[in-house]
Amino acid sequence: MYLTSRSTPPGIGERTERGGRLPATVFALGAVSLLTDVSAEMVTAFLPVYLLYTLQLGYVQFGLLDGLYNGATAVLRLVGGYVADRLRRPKLVALAGYGTSALTKLLFPLAGGSGLGIGGVLAADRAGKGLRTAPRDALISLATPANRLGRAFGVHRAMDTFGALLGPLITFWILSQLGTESSPVFVVSFCFAALGLIVLAAFVRDGVGTGKPLPAQDPVSLRACLGLVRDRRLRRATLAAGLLGLATISDAFVFVVLQKTTAVPLSVLPLLPLGTALVFLLGAIPLGRLADRIGRWPVFFAGHVLLLGLYALLLTSGGGYPIVVAGLALHGLFYAATDGVLMAYAGPLVPAPLRASGLAVVQTGQAVARLISSSLFGVLLANLATGTSVLITLSVFVPALVGAGLLVRGKRREA
Repeated sequence: MYLTSRSTPPGIGERTERGGRLPATVFALGAVSLLTDVSAEMVTAFLPVYLLYTLQLGYVQFGLLDGLYNGATAVLRLVGGYVADRLRRPKLVALAGYGTSALTKLLFPLAGGSGLGIGGVLAADRAGKGLRTAPRDALISLATPANRLGRAFGVHRAMDTFGALLGPLITFWILSQLGTESSPVFVVSFCFAALGLIVLAAFVRDGVGTGKPLPAQDPVSLRACLGLVRDRRLRRATLAAGLLGLATISDAFVFVVLQKTTAVPLSVLPLLPLGTALVFLLGAIPLGRLADRIGRWPVFFAGHVLLLGLYALLLTSGGGYPIVVAGLALHGLFYAATDGVLMAYAGPLVPAPLRASGLAVVQTGQAVARLISSSLFGVLLANLATGTSVLITLSVFVPALVGAGLLVRGKRREA
């Protein structure tokens, strides 16, 4: 019944008038994400060094763990979305997710060199992310007028990315001062995550529009949530995101391959996420505005064309820092054009009572695809030369881009 009760047809709001202030919820959640991403990216920047060079794990193990880190959120995104809609308390579910991830930062040192132990901690950390992501994006989507969603998600992702920019810097400083001992990195990471929890609890409210509480209604049923997959527009959005995710090299492998092919010093590796984050930070708001102006799917698709250019750069040998700068610029612009833009597009496709669940469906498609992609790329690197592995990925990415383009075209006709 929810799928037939939209007050605004999908696609409306993408080209309507812009302007006006964004709600305080966007900035409060941006601050939460900023602090949390400092915490998360400290760990992300440290993991390649920690797993590959400190614990001496192989590429297959690293690929599985990295895939787990990025893809273990899949099922729990659906759970988090459904529970948030069922309880009509997305903030509460988001708090549970952020809290879970914060606690895992204290568990990493206890895992020691055990691959199984590290995998368990990574799974718990990503479980927290899975629980919180859809409710958080639903809070932004519900609080923001449809014609400002691209800008709202751009602002949120820019603040989030500022945290991602600081995280590797803090990790680099800790490693330069204290060596590769892991405990200080994880303890400082926990402190930032705890601060994010405090901001969320104190300054974010459940509500629609200007902060009015969510309207009373019958509880959202599991059947209504499952029925979302029957909606053609949402299904195509999920398929397009998943198809492209299957051909996407994970961030950690992008940084490892970029460092190897350009022959820059290994000590630079923890700083590479910083370059991506800086470009993402600068591009998120302008590209969010552009998406509101010309349509969100064209910007999303163009972002993946930029990613194609990055993979072509990874095939080069040598080149040093200029290739590193070009690669990180393409990587950051890819995220600026796709991350928040996809959620800005998907939000109006789903009625308010099912907003968190609908966004979770799209996010889950991406997460599952990237889990598979990361694991497969690790197998390729373990058995083939780096250039060959990238070339195979590139050859898969091109037809995936074409297929997603056909889905995009179909969506635009329907809208």
